[in-house]
Amino acid sequence: MTTAWWKEERGKRVFIDFNQNARDRTVASAYSVRARPDAAVSAPVTWDELPDVETEDFTMTTMPERFARIGDVHSGMDEAVCDLRVLLEWVELEEKEGLGEAPYPPNFPKMPGEPARVQPSRARKP
Repeated sequence: MTTAWWKEERGKRVFIDFNQNARDRTVASAYSVRARPDAAVSAPVTWDELPDVETEDFTMTTMPERFARIGDVHSGMDEAVCDLRVLLEWVELEEKEGLGEAPYPPNFPKMPGEPARVQPSRARKP
């Protein structure tokens, strides 16, 4: 997993977009149907499934059978205990290394110390 904003910096890691956890943001929850002609469904997957799944695998037509076959992938989520200390240590380490915050979404004003809001591949070279 990564929070690297630009695709060039992610490699094959899964992008976690923490900017969607903000006021006035609309986030599709698990099992919500997207407003598309194929009625794609936002489906949770296991780590083992991740390399082989395609968006087209999860639609209103396919999800009932999948749910009946494997159940709710999130069923044990409430029992999973997490410790935030490691995340707080990462923040502290990144601050010491001068990494700073990720770019804010484009509708926010430019913030002091914020990195450039341009993909590395499109940045002007000095």
